[in-house]
Amino acid sequence: MRRRLAAGNWKMNGTAASLSEVEKLLEAHLSPNVEILLCPPATLIAQLAAKKGQHPLMVGGQDCHAAASGAHTGDISAEQLKDAGATYVIVGHSERRTNHGETDEQVAAKARAAHAAGLTAVICIGETLAEREAGQTLDVVGRQLDASVPDAATGQTTVIAYEPVWAIGTGLTPTNEQIGEVHDFMRSRLSARFGADAAFFRLLYGGSVKASNAVEIFAIPDVDGALVGGASLKAADFSPIVQALEQAAESELP
Repeated sequence: MRRRLAAGNWKMNGTAASLSEVEKLLEAHLSPNVEILLCPPATLIAQLAAKKGQHPLMVGGQDCHAAASGAHTGDISAEQLKDAGATYVIVGHSERRTNHGETDEQVAAKARAAHAAGLTAVICIGETLAEREAGQTLDVVGRQLDASVPDAATGQTTVIAYEPVWAIGTGLTPTNEQIGEVHDFMRSRLSARFGADAAFFRLLYGGSVKASNAVEIFAIPDVDGALVGGASLKAADFSPIVQALEQAAESELP
C-alpha cells in the first residue's frame, strides 16, 4: 500500500565530483518496491536530474521559500526547484528550525508552496533532548504534526519524517520501542485528522540511521523508510541502508 522510501539529505556537502557516488548507487539498486530520493545542494539538482537519465531515482531540494518569486535574495522557490528537475523538497528540517528560527506555521507555508508547484513535501518533525528527557516527546510531535502539515495535504503529496533532534549526526539512536511509539502516535494522529487517507502517508525515521541498525529500524511497524544525512553521501554507506529497506519491502510481499 505504501512504497518504501530511502531519502538522502546531503545538506551543505558535495560538488559536481560527488555525483560519481550516485552512479555507484544507481548501478546497485533498481527495486520496484523501494523509491530512492537524493536531496543534494541546490547547485547540483539539475546535474543530478540529468545524470540519472531513465533511472527512477527521485531528486529533491533541501528547502524552499513560501513565495513563488520575489525579492528574497539567496532563497529558492518551489517552482525553481521543479524547473531544475526536482520532484521532492524537504521542509522543516530541525537544522532549519534551529539555525533559522523557522516556526511550524512557516514550515506549513513552505509545504503549501511545494504542493502548489507539484512537489512532494517531506515535512520534518522531532523533539530535542531536553524535551525527550522532560517526557514531552508526544506533545511536541503532536503539536508540530498538527501545525506543520497543511490541511490540504494527502498521502500522495506529503511524507512525514520523524527526526529526534538529539539523534541527528550524534550517533545516538532512540530505542526501537521509542521509535515505534512515535510512529504509531503519528499514524493515529493523522488518522484522526485525515481519515482513511492517513494510511497512505509515508512515515520516515531519521537520526543516525546506518547499515548496522537499518534492518531492525525498518522492521518497526509504520516505519516506511528513512531520511538519512551523512550516510547518504557515499554509496558504500547508503547502499546497505537501501538494501535493508529493499529486504523489508520484499518480506511484506504476498
